[in-house]
Amino acid sequence: MSQLTKEINKITGTIIGISGRLILYALVIMLLVEGTTRGYAFGHEIFYASAMEPKPGRDMILTIPEEQSESQTLETLKAVGLIKNELAVRIQKEFYDYEIYPGTYTLNTSMTSKEILQVLNEKPDSQSGEEGAEEQ
Repeated sequence: MSQLTKEINKITGTIIGISGRLILYALVIMLLVEGTTRGYAFGHEIFYASAMEPKPGRDMILTIPEEQSESQTLETLKAVGLIKNELAVRIQKEFYDYEIYPGTYTLNTSMTSKEILQVLNEKPDSQSGEEGAEEQ
Protein backbone atom coordinates (compact mmCIF):
# COMPACT_ATOMS: atom_id res chain seq x y z
CA MET A 1 0.00 0.00 0.00
CA SER A 2 1.33 3.40 -0.91
CA GLN A 3 1.74 6.28 1.48
CA LEU A 4 -1.06 8.19 -0.31
CA THR A 5 -3.51 5.29 0.16
CA LYS A 6 -2.65 5.08 3.85
CA GLU A 7 -3.29 8.80 4.31
CA ILE A 8 -6.59 8.61 2.43
CA ASN A 9 -7.70 5.65 4.57
CA LYS A 10 -6.70 7.53 7.73
CA ILE A 11 -8.61 10.65 6.69
CA THR A 12 -11.64 8.58 5.64
CA GLY A 13 -11.63 6.72 8.96
CA THR A 14 -11.44 10.01 10.85
CA ILE A 15 -14.33 11.49 8.84
CA ILE A 16 -16.46 8.38 9.38
CA GLY A 17 -15.68 8.41 13.12
CA ILE A 18 -16.57 12.10 13.47
CA SER A 19 -19.75 11.59 11.42
CA GLY A 20 -20.78 8.67 13.59
CA ARG A 21 -20.25 10.71 16.77
CA LEU A 22 -22.21 13.65 15.34
CA ILE A 23 -25.12 11.37 14.45
CA LEU A 24 -25.03 9.86 17.93
CA TYR A 25 -24.97 13.32 19.57
CA ALA A 26 -27.85 14.48 17.36
CA LEU A 27 -29.92 11.44 18.37
CA VAL A 28 -29.20 12.02 22.06
CA ILE A 29 -30.19 15.69 21.76
CA MET A 30 -33.40 14.78 19.90
CA LEU A 31 -34.30 12.21 22.57
CA LEU A 32 -33.63 14.74 25.35
CA VAL A 33 -35.77 17.40 23.67
CA GLU A 34 -38.61 14.95 23.00
CA GLY A 35 -38.41 13.51 26.51
CA THR A 36 -38.39 16.96 28.08
CA THR A 37 -41.34 18.09 25.97
CA ARG A 38 -43.42 15.01 26.73
CA GLY A 39 -42.43 15.09 30.39
CA TYR A 40 -43.50 18.71 30.69
CA ALA A 41 -46.82 17.99 28.94
CA PHE A 42 -47.48 15.02 31.24
CA GLY A 43 -46.65 17.04 34.36
CA HIS A 44 -48.86 19.86 33.14
CA GLU A 45 -51.68 17.37 32.64
CA ILE A 46 -51.27 16.13 36.22
CA PHE A 47 -51.11 19.50 37.99
CA TYR A 48 -53.05 21.76 35.59
CA ALA A 49 -55.56 19.41 34.02
CA SER A 50 -58.00 20.92 31.57
CA ALA A 51 -61.55 19.87 30.87
CA MET A 52 -62.46 17.80 27.83
CA GLU A 53 -65.00 20.41 26.63
CA PRO A 54 -65.57 24.09 27.38
CA LYS A 55 -68.44 25.10 29.67
CA PRO A 56 -71.32 24.29 29.83
CA GLY A 57 -70.28 20.80 28.63
CA ARG A 58 -72.56 17.77 28.77
CA ASP A 59 -73.86 16.06 31.90
CA MET A 60 -73.26 12.33 32.12
CA ILE A 61 -74.57 9.92 34.72
CA LEU A 62 -71.93 7.40 35.72
CA THR A 63 -72.60 4.36 37.89
CA ILE A 64 -69.65 2.68 39.57
CA PRO A 65 -70.54 -0.81 40.82
CA GLU A 66 -69.14 -2.19 44.09
CA GLU A 67 -66.96 -4.79 42.36
CA GLN A 68 -65.46 -2.43 39.75
CA SER A 69 -61.74 -1.82 40.11
CA GLU A 70 -60.03 1.56 39.96
CA SER A 71 -58.52 0.69 36.57
CA GLN A 72 -61.91 -0.23 35.15
CA THR A 73 -63.39 3.01 36.47
CA LEU A 74 -60.63 5.08 34.86
CA GLU A 75 -61.06 3.17 31.59
CA THR A 76 -64.78 3.95 31.71
CA LEU A 77 -64.11 7.65 32.38
CA LYS A 78 -61.81 7.75 29.36
CA ALA A 79 -64.21 5.76 27.16
CA VAL A 80 -67.13 8.13 27.82
CA GLY A 81 -64.94 11.20 27.22
CA LEU A 82 -64.53 12.60 30.73
CA ILE A 83 -60.71 12.25 30.96
CA LYS A 84 -57.81 12.15 28.49
CA ASN A 85 -55.11 10.18 30.26
CA GLU A 86 -55.76 7.37 32.73
CA LEU A 87 -52.21 7.38 34.10
CA ALA A 88 -52.29 11.11 34.84
CA VAL A 89 -55.59 10.70 36.70
CA ARG A 90 -54.22 7.71 38.63
CA ILE A 91 -51.24 9.82 39.71
CA GLN A 92 -53.56 12.70 40.66
CA LYS A 93 -55.65 10.29 42.72
CA GLU A 94 -52.61 9.10 44.65
CA PHE A 95 -51.02 12.55 44.93
CA TYR A 96 -54.17 14.23 46.28
CA ASP A 97 -55.09 11.12 48.33
CA TYR A 98 -58.53 10.60 46.76
CA GLU A 99 -60.63 7.45 46.86
CA ILE A 100 -63.14 6.31 44.26
CA TYR A 101 -66.34 5.13 45.91
CA PRO A 102 -69.03 3.06 44.20
CA GLY A 103 -72.30 4.79 43.45
CA THR A 104 -74.09 6.87 40.86
CA TYR A 105 -72.64 10.27 39.99
CA THR A 106 -73.56 13.11 37.66
CA LEU A 107 -70.40 14.34 35.98
CA ASN A 108 -69.87 16.95 33.29
CA THR A 109 -67.44 17.03 30.38
CA SER A 110 -66.46 20.59 31.40
CA MET A 111 -65.06 19.28 34.72
CA THR A 112 -61.31 18.80 35.09
CA SER A 113 -60.00 15.41 36.14
CA LYS A 114 -59.29 16.81 39.61
CA GLU A 115 -62.89 18.00 39.94
CA ILE A 116 -64.12 14.57 38.81
CA LEU A 117 -61.92 12.90 41.43
CA GLN A 118 -63.29 15.25 44.08
CA VAL A 119 -66.83 14.18 43.20
CA LEU A 120 -65.90 10.47 43.14
CA ASN A 121 -64.14 10.92 46.51
CA GLU A 122 -67.45 11.62 48.27
CA LYS A 123 -69.54 8.64 49.27
CA PRO A 124 -72.93 9.09 47.66
CA ASP A 125 -75.99 8.77 49.87
CA SER A 126 -79.20 7.81 48.16
CA GLN A 127 -80.78 11.04 49.37
CA SER A 128 -77.83 13.42 48.77
CA GLY A 129 -77.13 11.82 45.37
CA GLU A 130 -80.67 12.67 44.24
CA GLU A 131 -80.32 16.22 45.57
CA GLY A 132 -77.00 16.63 43.75
CA ALA A 133 -78.55 15.47 40.47
CA GLU A 134 -81.46 17.92 40.89
CA GLU A 135 -79.15 20.87 41.59
CA GLN A 136 -77.28 20.48 38.32
